[in-house]
Amino acid sequence: MSAQPAAVIVLAAGEGTRMKSRTPKVLHRIAGRSLLGFALRAGAELEPQRLAVVVRHERDAVAAHAEAELPGVVVVDQDAIPGTGRAVQCALGVLDAKEQAGAALLSGSRTEAHGSVVSGPVVVTAGDVPLLDSGTLGQLLEAHEADGNAVTLLSTRLPDPYGYGRVVRDENGDVVGVVEERDATPEQREIDEVNTSIYVFDAAVLREALTQVDDANDQGEVYLTDVVALAHRSGKRVRALVVEDQWLVTGVNDRAQLAEIGAELNRRIVTGWMREGVTVVDPATTWIDVDVQLARDVTIHPGTQLHGTTTVEEGAEIGPDTTLRDVVVGAEATVVRTHGFSARIGARATVGPFAYLRQDTVLGERGKIGTFVETKDAQIGAGSKVPHLSYVGDAEIGEGTNIGAASVFVNYDGVNKHRSKVGSNARTGSDNMFIAPITIGDGAYTGAGTVLLKDVPPGALAINSTTQRNIEGWVLRRRPGTPSAEAASKALEGDAEKELSPQARAELARGNHDVAVPRDGHTPTENGSGTER
Repeated sequence: MSAQPAAVIVLAAGEGTRMKSRTPKVLHRIAGRSLLGFALRAGAELEPQRLAVVVRHERDAVAAHAEAELPGVVVVDQDAIPGTGRAVQCALGVLDAKEQAGAALLSGSRTEAHGSVVSGPVVVTAGDVPLLDSGTLGQLLEAHEADGNAVTLLSTRLPDPYGYGRVVRDENGDVVGVVEERDATPEQREIDEVNTSIYVFDAAVLREALTQVDDANDQGEVYLTDVVALAHRSGKRVRALVVEDQWLVTGVNDRAQLAEIGAELNRRIVTGWMREGVTVVDPATTWIDVDVQLARDVTIHPGTQLHGTTTVEEGAEIGPDTTLRDVVVGAEATVVRTHGFSARIGARATVGPFAYLRQDTVLGERGKIGTFVETKDAQIGAGSKVPHLSYVGDAEIGEGTNIGAASVFVNYDGVNKHRSKVGSNARTGSDNMFIAPITIGDGAYTGAGTVLLKDVPPGALAINSTTQRNIEGWVLRRRPGTPSAEAASKALEGDAEKELSPQARAELARGNHDVAVPRDGHTPTENGSGTER
């Protein structure tokens, strides 16, 4: 880009009352980035000498976000005087002061720096137009420079221009001014070319015109659009660059527009990735943030959301019904019906279905995190598996190890978290409890149902089960009248009848109930007597 602006000014002082939100309008997000974030990045890509953001409503939150999004941005406070013209005037004053201070520092003389101010093209853009990109701003800037304009504004044509400022041209097609909806005549309201509130000004023209702008309008605000008419009346060149893609200049005023623009941006992102060699089975149910990176031959199944800085490498399959945020997925890995964030999944690994990968989970190559498994701060080595119904937290598992179903790494003692370590090629049984801190050695085995309270040496078998004990008749004695007791009674009577001799069973069949039925450990005889076992 040959043209470089002296400054970019992003307007973000508005209250955004139509959002009906405690969150400032410009901090609402689409595709993983705030509206203000889009504006700041587009402006920064022009490589201006200075970039400023004007704030007022929820000043501290907006300023902090701007500085985090773009370190070095100049934060400008708008005073109580309302209007976009006043916002730009405040910004230009701060930038002029910084220019003078910088010149004085270089020259070492305040006298030499006295007249130093911002000079050259100044780009003014809005903090609520997220699809406006640096390419479009660059075209506007180049047109401004090429034509030698004092003011160049970005416009578009709308079939229904209601609510927008109209671009008024003379018989030669030159721009003579911008009139707001409230101040427009019936004839002017028929104009379909509208102002987008995106401009390039010559700094000297802008500075001079702003001293002449007042608030004599229906809103009682200092309009930046008045600078357009003032520049024209003073004989300076004013032009408009018409952008055909209306989405690029569509602003957000309420939640409905936020959703509409978010959907359009997502459509463009998804389409872009498909053209780069990514298979998206159902674009309508796939959401991809702007900072996500996908390699060729990735397949994304329906119902998938990829957020933040998620990266998916070549040949991996994601979904269906999967949400990943800031996750790295290795080549040819498979992630199905999984929710994960801040995790790493190795090449050719498998995850899911119904897995939950929390922060600092690392799954090695060819590893497996299976059905209904939750992990957190867990490093699982290459080829190791956690197949079913388990929680692995604050743990390190070596290579080639299998963790049995329904296992829990008990990492929290009520005050502190502790770590567990399982070596390589270990085989742990189902329903194990690993009471941290603990170490299970390489090649060790553990029995099913084991509660592991102390370290297991390499190659050892750890068990702590006891001999099973059955207390017969407990339900009949302790839970009489319950469905369980009735079921047990019938089952016991049925078992007792099976132990009778054929003659005794015949007597029962004839209705002779004097035949003894064994209960509580007695052995029956045909005459009803029993012998203790």
